[in-house]
Amino acid sequence: MTEITLRLQQGDTETTVSVNQDEFTIGRLPECNLYLPFGGISRQHARLVKTTDGVWKIEDLGSKNGTQVNQNLISHAQELHHGDTIWLGNVNLVVLFANHAMQCVPNHHVAAAAAEPRTIFRNVKQLQQQWIEADSKDGEPSNKDKTIARLKDLVDIAKNLCAAASIEEIFSQVQQVVFRYLDSIDRLALLIDVNGCGNLELVNAGTRDISQQKYLAGDGNWISRSICQKVFEEKVAVQTADTHKDERFSGEHSILVKGIRSAMAVPLWDENKVVGVLYADAHLSSYHWANEGEEELSFFSALANLVASSVQRWLLAEKLKTEEVIRHRLERYHSPAVVQQLIAVGGLPDGRLAPAESEISILFADLVGFTAISERLTPTAIAQLLNNLFEEMLEEVFTYGGTLDKYIGDCIMAFFGAPESQPDHADRATAAAKGMLARLERINANGFWQEPLQLRIAINSGKAVVGDVGSSQRVDYTALGATINLAARMEAVCPPSECVISEATYMMLSQSSDFQEMGHYRFKGIDRLVKVYQTKSVLS
Repeated sequence: MTEITLRLQQGDTETTVSVNQDEFTIGRLPECNLYLPFGGISRQHARLVKTTDGVWKIEDLGSKNGTQVNQNLISHAQELHHGDTIWLGNVNLVVLFANHAMQCVPNHHVAAAAAEPRTIFRNVKQLQQQWIEADSKDGEPSNKDKTIARLKDLVDIAKNLCAAASIEEIFSQVQQVVFRYLDSIDRLALLIDVNGCGNLELVNAGTRDISQQKYLAGDGNWISRSICQKVFEEKVAVQTADTHKDERFSGEHSILVKGIRSAMAVPLWDENKVVGVLYADAHLSSYHWANEGEEELSFFSALANLVASSVQRWLLAEKLKTEEVIRHRLERYHSPAVVQQLIAVGGLPDGRLAPAESEISILFADLVGFTAISERLTPTAIAQLLNNLFEEMLEEVFTYGGTLDKYIGDCIMAFFGAPESQPDHADRATAAAKGMLARLERINANGFWQEPLQLRIAINSGKAVVGDVGSSQRVDYTALGATINLAARMEAVCPPSECVISEATYMMLSQSSDFQEMGHYRFKGIDRLVKVYQTKSVLS
């Protein structure tokens, strides 16, 4: 009589195989000692070895789907005992030693293996109460007692999730609960639609085996993306008890390579919005989830409902943080109304505005005689003067929906028509210029400075490239192009306390009676004569 026998179960067929040598190979190749031409079996899958002290061990030979002993994936040679169940793909082998009575062998593994594989699809609403109201079994607490206990558990879980402030804390709470209640789960992942565009991102993952944690990082290629996408798009909870036998997942690279036998995924569904997916998998074979899967899926779904609320709060908090950063940055350039509009339309990926060609009117406002003024003042006094003056003048720019480009010494550079298109940008720019001159006259009358101040303002209209320009260390929102260069040159011919505009701007005005022709001028770097107009009267 041989020392060891393998009882093979494949479908409804049961076969006993004698191991008659100290090294015994199993695989899909005909030359293997045990030839298994079935799906999920590698050509040389595993090997049984008898050691010198008479101990039988099994080792995996680098198979694609791995070798399991009693539902545990082996990574090195493992000792075998009477009654152990070896899983190779969809085939199981029960280990029988000659000195043990055959009737003592537990047969429930074999019976369950013959069961048909299955995949559960459930509407999440159908599962909300199922775990709480699970049927009691003989020797267990009554259904009412179990329901109360489980409600208390969910309340405690909800409290902990509510206290979690970051996505890391949320996942940590979820991981503790899942690994405590669901012994079948090996790995867990939280995927979230962070940007609300239907693209699931892996935000965190965990494993029961801490030594394997480092392998979960990266792009999450171990996750079944097809299962997650189906759950996300169709708002269904999915549990597949044997992925290898389910044609729907036959093309899944992660399932085939990583040897995943069972997977479970539920949507993070808060009312009518799905914000993500809670995903778990295991190397278990079908018998476990065929018996207990419905109840575990129900609990997993109930937990996901609680997680969804926490994730929604986190997403909202992150959105508010991002908006605050964007708002703080943009308020340097735009009026509050324009900032709010930019945030509302979601036109700021990563808080940056990509350079784009726009039709704008550019305005330069320069303080007359600043060099002479600064000669008489300390640096602190100069800074105070400019800060107070710019504060007053910027009010007029923002009143007409303008954008501050930058301060150039004592000069204000602003434009109209971007980032939001303004068909009347020329009217806005000239109205802002007249408002600046009128405001300066008023504050001069009220003793704004020890002597009256004057501005020269020049405006030109045309095409320009507008957007964030700079390096990775520093970015400025600015306008570039020939239109800007001409406006800067025109300022030199502007009389004090007046505004000059180009012919291009003049032709765009809806009401041009406030301007009169000043003459034709040639400017440095401009190879043509430019007709210039100036204000007739600031306070008409």
